[in-house]
Amino acid sequence: MTTEGGALRARLESLVEDALREFAAAQGAEAFEELRVRYLGRKGQVAALFADLAQASADERPELGQLLNAAKKRLTEELAACQSKQGGAADSSAAIDPTLPGRTSWRARPHIITQTIEEMKQIFREIGFSIALGPEVELDAFNFEALNFPANHPARDLQDTFYVDDDVLLRTQTSPMQVRLMQSQPPPVRVIVPGRVYRNEAIDASHAAEFYQLEGLYVDHQVSMVDLKATVAHFVRRMFGPKTSIRFKPHFFPFTEPSVDVDMKWEKTGEWLEIMGAGMVHPNVFRAAGYDPEQVTGFAFGMGVDRIAMLRHGIRDIRLLLENDVRFLEQF
Repeated sequence: MTTEGGALRARLESLVEDALREFAAAQGAEAFEELRVRYLGRKGQVAALFADLAQASADERPELGQLLNAAKKRLTEELAACQSKQGGAADSSAAIDPTLPGRTSWRARPHIITQTIEEMKQIFREIGFSIALGPEVELDAFNFEALNFPANHPARDLQDTFYVDDDVLLRTQTSPMQVRLMQSQPPPVRVIVPGRVYRNEAIDASHAAEFYQLEGLYVDHQVSMVDLKATVAHFVRRMFGPKTSIRFKPHFFPFTEPSVDVDMKWEKTGEWLEIMGAGMVHPNVFRAAGYDPEQVTGFAFGMGVDRIAMLRHGIRDIRLLLENDVRFLEQF
């Protein structure tokens, strides 16, 4: 071994001997930290030996490098062992306090909206509905035109939204999937479409610029308002209890005719609360989808998932569903 290589080996052996002796004698967190910095820090004595490795011959460097790495590993392990043995680790006194109550591990759970959607999907599966999803960035042609909202129709004002350009927007409802689905398959169609929708709303306790909706569509021969009411009644009674009453009252939607608002009698207060809009699919929607309105009939309904969750759990502010406050979410 060359003179430079032999000197480096001797310095390494002396350094390890001195460090182990000081590690064994050290007391307290500050002493151990000072030793760590002096021997193992970025500018410590071990790092200096690595820098001097370049002075050794090319043949000696691999062997000396292995010795240096082994010494660094040994010193790191010995320092940790001495800290643990003597209670000198910087955080050893605070790592475990046996007088404190135990902590359970944090467990993730589905968001209350996700839970509500899954329960709604299960209810409709029971009566033969399938599940479909649609794009949140939608064409005006599907979101409005095909649903019997002409360009200057005043009903568009109630569904102001966010536009990418004149033809592309964030969908205001899940109803565009009515036309998309009917264009893709012949009747019968029996499907629900849950998903996020967007509207340019002033945000308050009952309004949000984004929320979730669940759309339902059933198209076949001789589908009637009786079928609509039976379907809605099944959902409401499964969701809110077998004795829950519902009622239909006239309303206007461009894409259904006749159209109704569906109210549910809230047993806690005796009040009637609106929970969804519904109606028989408008002939113009059938024509836009390529169906013959003389051959088929159908019904559609749409409800806010957020509203169903709020009624179900007594939540009074829709903003709580969007704020991701763990203190609120862990209740469900």
